[in-house]
Amino acid sequence: MSPFPVQTKLPRVGTTIFTVMSQLALEHDAVNLGQGFPDFDVPDFLVAAFERAMRGGLNQYAPMTGVAPLRQAIAAKSKALYGRDVDPDTEITVTSGASEAIFDAVLALVRPGEEVVVLDPAYDSYEPAIELAGARAVHVPLDPETFAVDWQRVRDAIGPKTRMLMVNSPHNPSGAMLAAADLDTLADILRDTGVVLLSDEVYEHIVFDGAAHQSVLRHPELAARAVVVSSFGKTYHCTGWKVGYAVARAALSTELRKVHQYNSFCTSTPAQFAFAEAIAEHPEHHEQLGAFYQAKRDAFRAQLARTRFRPLPVPGGYFQLCDYSAISDLPDAEFCRWLTIEHGVTGIPLSPFYADPPRGQRLIRFCFAKAPATLERAVERLERL
Repeated sequence: MSPFPVQTKLPRVGTTIFTVMSQLALEHDAVNLGQGFPDFDVPDFLVAAFERAMRGGLNQYAPMTGVAPLRQAIAAKSKALYGRDVDPDTEITVTSGASEAIFDAVLALVRPGEEVVVLDPAYDSYEPAIELAGARAVHVPLDPETFAVDWQRVRDAIGPKTRMLMVNSPHNPSGAMLAAADLDTLADILRDTGVVLLSDEVYEHIVFDGAAHQSVLRHPELAARAVVVSSFGKTYHCTGWKVGYAVARAALSTELRKVHQYNSFCTSTPAQFAFAEAIAEHPEHHEQLGAFYQAKRDAFRAQLARTRFRPLPVPGGYFQLCDYSAISDLPDAEFCRWLTIEHGVTGIPLSPFYADPPRGQRLIRFCFAKAPATLERAVERLERL
């Protein structure tokens, strides 16, 4: 009897590179600087708030849009940081992580046969969501060295089938950031179109060297057509809690919520109350997060000077791209496997972030959201190369 045939809707999708490399790191006892998660503790005040919420009986389903105190806290923070008045009832939706918010937005707003412009390298969850919507991703490459946007190429990529454009700042994997002038240019490109802007801003508080994060929420014209996605996991070192949110004007939020309510419906109730308390009572945490990670960035870059890796600039986020061409001419995926198996340090290759990787690019991504001892142990091994 022949097996029941299975037809895949995602024929090009396998296990993510993050899972593959983390498993390889585990098998070879490697220092894992690949997957982007901190290996240090969540703030004590957040854990205490979570425990109070649980012990206080806040353990049942949350409202589909998110608990009111959290939505109100997000609205207040959006006003304080970006000068944007956001309605907590109609324009904020709490989701089970930023990835869910992105998925919901694409499924809700993009129709079969339409196109979504994606800037490569891009986070690997974008294109599967586009494909599941029955749409097609149109890939526009960033500069392979600086990861700046070529806005003329973006303008040229937008056509009659374009329904959405996806941007990410600070950018994963490079840390590149959009400037205020970029937002003005983007507004000019999208003006008089029906294109929705999805702005992935999960690293919004991790910006360095005195720069300000240029959220799309700062730009009224763009905010009117945007879904802006954020993540508490990145801000509070608790990626496993999986709580994020989307900010969008009421008409867009209404559509996003139609998918959200049948996807996860709601997310962790005690975690939501804990984040509401954290924003209201401990704003210094997100206000000082850039300085916290800048110290880690600078220390890691100083350590890398002892190796043959060439670190690229990191304006924001908690990833360090390194050129390894002085060490090896292996393609990046092969180099990362070799580095893990033979030298006990795990990074992430850049090629999985591209539809068409640049020829001859020799870059690896390390995560520096790690304890000092973890980074030192990794660099001691990298020095031997």
